[in-house]
Amino acid sequence: MKTIGLIGGMTWLSSLEYYRVINETVRERLGGLHSARSVIYSFDFDEIAKLHESGGWVEATELMVAAARRVEASGAELVVICTNTMHKMADEVQAAIGIPLIHIVDVTAEAIHSQDLRKVGVLGSIFTMEEDFYRGRLERDHGIETLVPDEAGRRYVNSVINNELALGLINPETHDRFRTIIGGLVSSGAQGIILGCTEIPLLVKQKDYAVPLFDTTTLHARAAVAFALGPKG
Repeated sequence: MKTIGLIGGMTWLSSLEYYRVINETVRERLGGLHSARSVIYSFDFDEIAKLHESGGWVEATELMVAAARRVEASGAELVVICTNTMHKMADEVQAAIGIPLIHIVDVTAEAIHSQDLRKVGVLGSIFTMEEDFYRGRLERDHGIETLVPDEAGRRYVNSVINNELALGLINPETHDRFRTIIGGLVSSGAQGIILGCTEIPLLVKQKDYAVPLFDTTTLHARAAVAFALGPKG
């Protein structure tokens, strides 16, 4: 079993889900009392959130690289960035370390292709929905067309992430509004929906939707375990 390096705290709520899914998946694979070998570096998210707001991406990249080097130095044999948005600097992080980075977009694309889908909606932070590092990778590297909500919808989703989900708040009114937004994406041709913020699965559940939802937290965590354990025997 390889040691998994987790860069978390963005937020701790989603990092908790990563840790749970990783260890449950190891137990499913190996049985008994097995759990994952892991090293965790957890940020104080307030520091990261302020860099988001100020556009301090150079400093944020430096922090992410330093965190990745710390988990590598602590014995990690692969690294997972436990958030979608901070994959904005995934290439820089990978270039700075000598262990593999499991990229959340690639893992999600594999799940989308497994269902023979070619057009999906993306919900996430404003950066994930609007910038090229996420949707561009899906489209260029994986041939997956993406749709996002209109500007008002994008601002609403981003606000919910920052002001509700990041604080662990789950509101029925928000759930209803997300259903409307997802319904709009489906009406525009989305065959599935990427939950492209690791907190959104705390609110949006597959049982409430007819189209497939791609829970990036679970997909990413399970992919880390698959890499750590190797092919099933």
